[in-house]
Amino acid sequence: MGIKELNRPAFRRLLVGQTVSSFGDWMGTFALMYLVLELSGSTTAVGGVLVVRLLPSALGAPLAARVVTRWRRRGVMMTADLVRAGMAVALPVLPSLWWVYAWAFAIEVVSLMFLPARDAAVPLLVGGRGKEPDTGTLQLANGVTMATSYGMIPFGAGTFGALLYLSDALGWTGHGRYVAVFWVDAATYLVSFAAIRGMPDLGPWRGERRPAGDGGVRAGAGFLTALRMPVVAAVLPGMAVVSLGLGALFSVGVPFVRDVLHAGPIGFGGLVALFGVGAIMGVLGTRVRQGGDLLGQVRICTALQGLVIAAMGALASTAWAFLGAMLFGAAAIAALIGGITYLQESLGGAGRTLGLTAFHAVLRFGLATAALVSGVADDLLGQMRHLPLGVAPASLVLIVSGLVVCCGTFLVRRPAREDRAMTNVR
Repeated sequence: MGIKELNRPAFRRLLVGQTVSSFGDWMGTFALMYLVLELSGSTTAVGGVLVVRLLPSALGAPLAARVVTRWRRRGVMMTADLVRAGMAVALPVLPSLWWVYAWAFAIEVVSLMFLPARDAAVPLLVGGRGKEPDTGTLQLANGVTMATSYGMIPFGAGTFGALLYLSDALGWTGHGRYVAVFWVDAATYLVSFAAIRGMPDLGPWRGERRPAGDGGVRAGAGFLTALRMPVVAAVLPGMAVVSLGLGALFSVGVPFVRDVLHAGPIGFGGLVALFGVGAIMGVLGTRVRQGGDLLGQVRICTALQGLVIAAMGALASTAWAFLGAMLFGAAAIAALIGGITYLQESLGGAGRTLGLTAFHAVLRFGLATAALVSGVADDLLGQMRHLPLGVAPASLVLIVSGLVVCCGTFLVRRPAREDRAMTNVR
């Protein structure tokens, strides 16, 4: 079960394209932060990068929902890759902060269209037209797809550093040093375009199967329609609290390692690496589990994530922090895989794509919001003379964030009338 289905040529093409473009995405993300710092000389402006990544999810989700339910999935992904390639070429051309922000914002909006189209196509790539894969196979496929993204973080960071070093050696100065990085990023989108172009049609088709209880979602349905769908409303609270945990740890991770663990940059790098190890463990865990109650998986893994975050802040132990990083990575990835798989199995046709648009919008919006709020909270607590529990500001932020994540798991509830019987779209 699972492995043979993942060996389908079309799915392999998706993985190749996603691995290469994810590598470019992370390389471009690091370049964007350094470019903004060089243009502004302000760490506050670098924080604006988070806002740029937040706004598309809040403002662009309605537009993305209309596009991804009206166009065919393969066409959406190919168009998104071509548009993002052009934007990545244009981004470093002018040494203006607002020019950079504008193009970074636009790239995020287009990415919000690409991701749900990709995830809606995964069941078709591993199951085939008219044949839904079993839960275990679908979870494994989602895990492998997710791994192609997060697994590229160290490679993207390393290549960014190498290209920057090469630019310096060639005598490129100022913002011109970043041109090569963003243009390589643009080239990775073209590789993804070529890979997707070789795939068969991915629908949606007339007659594609969907649940009877999804409200009869039609092409062109809006974002609010997704929020009213029972299965979407059931899983989104879990994804929101997962993103809260990820955002909080991302934002205060550096001050926590520096001020509490006294481990320095090498220690922080070790925590990030162990998070990656944990993510792989999470993927393998869903493989061993082979199906079952997906909403239960989301609840349990989200609660575990919250407990780990709170314990990291309360114990302030280097040994526990390293162990916790692995557990955190495993729990977070398993929860995300469970949420995506639940939507893929529960929805079909335009409803599936629309539900996954809401999934990615909430995840990205929550991640950026949590990172921003946690960072501000850490700064404000750092100005106080006496803190509750007598802990460091970063530790207190982690404790509170972990408890909020745990409480948020009670919002994940099965729809009152969950009907997963499949019927044909009209």
